[in-house]
Amino acid sequence: MTLSHVDTVAEAAGAPAPPPPPRGRRTRLAAATAALALAVLVLAALSLTTGAAGNVGTGDVADYLLGRHGARDDSRLALVVGDLRIPRTLTALLVGAALGTSGSLLQAVTRNPLAETGLLGVNAGASLGVVTGIALAGVSSGYGHLLWAFGGALTAGALVLLAAGRRGGGSPVRLILAGSALGATFGGITSIVVVNSAETYDRYRSWILGSLAGVEGMGELTGLLPVLAAGFAVALLVVRPLSALALGDDLARGLGHRPATVRATVAVAVTLLTAASVALVGPVSFLGLLAGFLARAVAGPRLTAQILLAGLIGAGVLTGADVLARIVSRPFEAPVSVVVALIGAPVLIGIVRSRRLTAAGLTGPDTDTDGSPAPAARRARPETDPGPGLVLRRGRLSLLVPRRPLLAALALAALLLAAVVLAAHAGQSDMGLTRTFRAVLGSGDRFDVLLVQEFRLGRIVAGLAAGAALGLAGCLTQTLARNRLATPELLGVNDGATAAVLVSTTLTGTFGAWWAGPLGAFAAVLLVTALSGGTGQRGHRVLVVGLATSALASAVTQVVLARRSLSSATSLYVWTSGSLNGRGYGVAGPMLLGLAVLVPLALVVARRLNVLRFDDATAASLGVAPDRVRLFCLLLAVALAGLAVGVCGPVGFVALASPVIAGRVVGAGRVPVVAAALTGAVLVVLADLVGRVALAGVEIPVGIVTTVLGGPFLLWVLLGRSGAARL
Repeated sequence: MTLSHVDTVAEAAGAPAPPPPPRGRRTRLAAATAALALAVLVLAALSLTTGAAGNVGTGDVADYLLGRHGARDDSRLALVVGDLRIPRTLTALLVGAALGTSGSLLQAVTRNPLAETGLLGVNAGASLGVVTGIALAGVSSGYGHLLWAFGGALTAGALVLLAAGRRGGGSPVRLILAGSALGATFGGITSIVVVNSAETYDRYRSWILGSLAGVEGMGELTGLLPVLAAGFAVALLVVRPLSALALGDDLARGLGHRPATVRATVAVAVTLLTAASVALVGPVSFLGLLAGFLARAVAGPRLTAQILLAGLIGAGVLTGADVLARIVSRPFEAPVSVVVALIGAPVLIGIVRSRRLTAAGLTGPDTDTDGSPAPAARRARPETDPGPGLVLRRGRLSLLVPRRPLLAALALAALLLAAVVLAAHAGQSDMGLTRTFRAVLGSGDRFDVLLVQEFRLGRIVAGLAAGAALGLAGCLTQTLARNRLATPELLGVNDGATAAVLVSTTLTGTFGAWWAGPLGAFAAVLLVTALSGGTGQRGHRVLVVGLATSALASAVTQVVLARRSLSSATSLYVWTSGSLNGRGYGVAGPMLLGLAVLVPLALVVARRLNVLRFDDATAASLGVAPDRVRLFCLLLAVALAGLAVGVCGPVGFVALASPVIAGRVVGAGRVPVVAAALTGAVLVVLADLVGRVALAGVEIPVGIVTTVLGGPFLLWVLLGRSGAARL
């Protein structure tokens, strides 16, 4: 047993750990803690002395704090320092500490160093609460936003706990899946409200960026201080049992702890801390991930030290980001969440490229979703398809066509044809299905043919091609990662492509540059690959750098939307939710040409991906170069996802759901390339149809429909009897 395991066991059992060497980890940890505490104090002092009121300097602030020279009687100092800077600084310190602590707790309970507070759906619940308050109750004040955000966050956290605890005793994997699923559904409902109300979106886009500019006086902070205090208290109480869980559930039970209860308690603490934080300053994403990750890298396996350092790091980063937000774009303020991403992403990339990966607790590619080592038999033994096949012969040539995949492909193709006919028929009240079908084929009444083929089919074909690309990209990514939750989004592809399209729109003044999507996707992946040092055995580095790159690209997107006029920002926001509105043959043609090239290549690489289900040594002995296959597969997935985003924006859940559905239809043992593409096409066409006919006179973007429906789908996978085993 190593020293780190001894420390963990001692902390879990409540016994003192063996004394480390004089110059060992504990000495370095104490020095790091002291340095961080000093840095936080310095940043707090800077926050108190920095602001728009340039004539209030350090001396004035010191006089006011110490009560010298009658400074407390100066109304100007009382307003600037007492009512603005002190509450703002205290809020930044407490919210940063809360988000950092939450990130550390969540990473510990899920045994995943990439977990962050948004995974519990709290941010999405808070956003839905704010939008509901604005749209239904006419909320316009910061205090009103606070109440509705806090209520939405608590509701989301409670629902996630209920969904995750229904089966499996609230396991960490189910906790994250339930949070992601419900968070996606909440986000989709929020988007439905926002895209149909320009006034609601105008208020929402300012709140969603996160800011401390609205903190005035101590009233709001005082109101939520008991909630923060309760969250911190629960976090301290759960440290010892959570340390025991790191040793495994069986050993934790032997030490007198209940794993399910511990996980639920951690979720409650994270919900309280995150809900209060989001209510006070808006959703500041990425901070919990960054603070927990850095604390783990510095503190090692000691959970108490991790949580303490994460709180200090969170407080320091948010306070420093708030100071920079007031300086970089004077006389205006930059969004603090954007500043956090710009600061945190390079730091996170630097840490992951260093040699402290073992201390950071990163896992390699051969791990399960909860971070525990995958069984060797599962890694080395692929599933096989014992089903019979159909042999086609012509002379000396023969081809074995698996019967079940062939039947599945034919059934999905028929379903796709039916979906196309229904989509072409939608909205044409005086045209029956028979006339619509004939118009699709180019026969029948000339007006019907013009109406269907010119005004409907272009959009349908664009959606069909984009859905096929997303389904195929998801299939390749999930097979490559050996994880049914993997999508191109993990590599920053979607955010990179979205940011590239918006930047091209800003530079050219016109929207519709679909080609910017693939360029942005490739740029993001090249950046991720270069900074992570490649794929292969450093797959965990790729994930971390991918998350950091996504945060940067998302920050660019939010800045572009925030700086445009309301009408322009509203239309662009609809596209960033995933929309086929205005798309036709002009983008469908290039998409189909791209698929004509990329699908055959995917069929070729799929055979080699089947071999990679064995270990690399076995694959190499069979004549397959693992690194080359992975790189080629990655490039294909990126090209497909980038094309899809360029056409219809980031449509969520299609890349996730299509391979899962196709795999169950086709059967185990094969990479369902054709079936995944057909499934993705069916999902997008049907989702676009639902978006056009669900609400009379209102069109819901296709990406919002897939997101709203994708959450329940993921919950179905989560709560199914074999769902967790299949992930």
